[in-house]
Amino acid sequence: MFRRIRRLLALVLAALAIITAVECIVFNTPFWRTLGASTDTNAVHNALGSGLKRTDDGMLTVTDPTNAYLELTADGTSDFLRIDSVGRSVIAKAWKQADEQSRAQGDAAIPKPLTTVHVRVDITSQATQVTQTGKAQSIGISSSRSHYINASGSGVVRVWIQEERGAIVPISDARANVKVPFVFNWVRVAAMALILTLIALWRPGSKLWRITLNPASIKQRLAFAAIMLIPTVALGWSIIWQLLYSTPLAFHTAGNYTYDFDQYAHVADSLIAGRPWLDLQVPSQLAQVTHPYDVPTRLKLLSEGVSPIYWDYAFYDGHWYSYFGVLPAALLFAPYRLATGRVLPTGAAEQFLMLLFIIFFSMLLLRTIHRVMPKTSLAAASLVTISGLLGAQVGYLVYRTNFYQVPFAASLALTSLGLWFWLGADTSARPLLPADRWHAGDTAPLSLPRLAAGALCIAANFGCRPTFTLTALLAFPLFWPQIRAMVGDLRQHRVPLLKALRAPAAMIIPAIIVVTPLMLWNKARFGSLFNFGNAYQFTVSDMTRYTTPMADMPSTVWYYLFLPLRFTQQFPWLAISPAPMPVWGYYEVMVGALFTATPLMLLSLVLPYLSNLEMHGMRPWLVSCLALGAGLVVFDSAVGGLGWRYMADFGWLIALAAVPGTLWLINGREPSTSLAGANDAASGDGIAHVTPWRWLMRWTVLLLVLWALAIAVLSCFVLARDDAMIINNPGLWHDIQSWFSLL
Repeated sequence: MFRRIRRLLALVLAALAIITAVECIVFNTPFWRTLGASTDTNAVHNALGSGLKRTDDGMLTVTDPTNAYLELTADGTSDFLRIDSVGRSVIAKAWKQADEQSRAQGDAAIPKPLTTVHVRVDITSQATQVTQTGKAQSIGISSSRSHYINASGSGVVRVWIQEERGAIVPISDARANVKVPFVFNWVRVAAMALILTLIALWRPGSKLWRITLNPASIKQRLAFAAIMLIPTVALGWSIIWQLLYSTPLAFHTAGNYTYDFDQYAHVADSLIAGRPWLDLQVPSQLAQVTHPYDVPTRLKLLSEGVSPIYWDYAFYDGHWYSYFGVLPAALLFAPYRLATGRVLPTGAAEQFLMLLFIIFFSMLLLRTIHRVMPKTSLAAASLVTISGLLGAQVGYLVYRTNFYQVPFAASLALTSLGLWFWLGADTSARPLLPADRWHAGDTAPLSLPRLAAGALCIAANFGCRPTFTLTALLAFPLFWPQIRAMVGDLRQHRVPLLKALRAPAAMIIPAIIVVTPLMLWNKARFGSLFNFGNAYQFTVSDMTRYTTPMADMPSTVWYYLFLPLRFTQQFPWLAISPAPMPVWGYYEVMVGALFTATPLMLLSLVLPYLSNLEMHGMRPWLVSCLALGAGLVVFDSAVGGLGWRYMADFGWLIALAAVPGTLWLINGREPSTSLAGANDAASGDGIAHVTPWRWLMRWTVLLLVLWALAIAVLSCFVLARDDAMIINNPGLWHDIQSWFSLL
């Protein structure tokens, strides 16, 4: 024991030494390189090109982009220069004045000081008169570290401001010959510690490979709860911050649509007021138009100053509606409004739902893993779980939090919980009452409360993302032995009809209770039980007539599954991948596809060929998950086009289908060995029986999970994506970018 403790302590100290060395030496390379900098400056203020004008508050205005530069001299003692910005109070005052002028002029666009400034540094040698042209880059005004820019050489330095005419640049001057300060970044240290910890826990030979997954273990349940505290704290902090500081998200500029992202809050107000439509102003000119869904007609109204015309709201019979499912508004937004009198921020609600999904889907994955391979190790189970969460698009949905993602997050949480109940319906867990157990023939008994709870959750998808109601079809392969036995009992008159139908009734009645008011809600709004109003939305096309071009179908399916990643040489080393279509159709830019961003999802495709792998009755259900996922890929391609968020419709199903293949890859013996012997992952004998092939496969899976984690994190920093961080949070983007740009 003492020897083990000493060995563990030595490993921890070695890891800390490595992290400290990387932090203090590698990431602070600019500090060590500029110790001998002269810090000399030849003027209080830089000379300005004719395309820049200095304002009274010290900022710069671009009057001619072709001559917008600051000029200074470098003596070559430092490889970096620093760009100085004006004070934050000056910027805040300018923003406030711009907002006041904008409101006074009827929402006219008044220029504000930029939060991100694009620059390029050129150096002309005084000796040779040769100009060294730098590369274009950006700085974040609120990110002080990003103000240091690589600029090697001596001579005349020109810092070009690469912004459009009229841009207000909160820069005062640039300084050459500077010393870059030493910075010990605890966030960076924590990131390195996390990476090393994951590698240590998951590496082949670690203790986690020798502990069997046991959902009944109190210790393992407590460990699961402790792990779930990590996303709970992270998302909880974000949720609390939004509850305290978030403001209504409504934007309008003259001659354009009105963008109001608080759709669910408006629906909640309508529910509280007892009306089906939203209490939003309808311009009389719009109400009088014969066909308001025609795009040219709407554009004509906008050009004539008709306002507000809400983007992506449904307009029907003279009222505004939301075509998104009403259940999140009823369960979250309306109670919060009644309790506090305030609007629940959409981002807070979406991240709360995503937290529930992370917990519930992890529970579902672990239950699936245990059912497929009861002797699976904790290391294998955790790798499969993390891979499954990433395949289910957790990274995208946690990052992008506007109202478009709310129905996805709600349905993912409800569906995961519902299937978790169903998978646990035939376990030996103690029922609340003996009468809660239902038998059919000699099949495993089922828990009626769990059947009912699962059906209730899955039926609730009708009020969130109706596509997820198709999950109800998975009940047939899951309970097929019981269904067949029940039919046999009824044919042979072995049980009374009412007793035999207790289980179907336990599933159907809760579904009817949930779906009926939701259908009546549709009837009250649009005159039909199944009309959600999505055809009446105001978007890029006339949705009452629009259909996805069939010529785009093959390309869209391919892009969902195999759109290649596109790498670059600069942070974040990822870029949006082009996805050209034969015919115009809806297209949301994406970084990659399901199988390229999360490669372990490819193992779902081997599921039909693992016929010799013992899955303890789970094979039909998992194959059905794969089939349903494939069907939804085609459905989304035909109905929705190509959208990053639509991968949430089927990614979780593919993740479930990939469980057996991933476990087989991790736990299997040599390729020549029968697959039936793969179910011996956790061995109390240590690592002596781990063959080279198994060792290689475990390392492969570990690296592929880390790959998927890296892609998910870097995707948040990608330029030109929807809700790009460089626009929404330029300070954070440039803080992280500066970790690598100065090396």
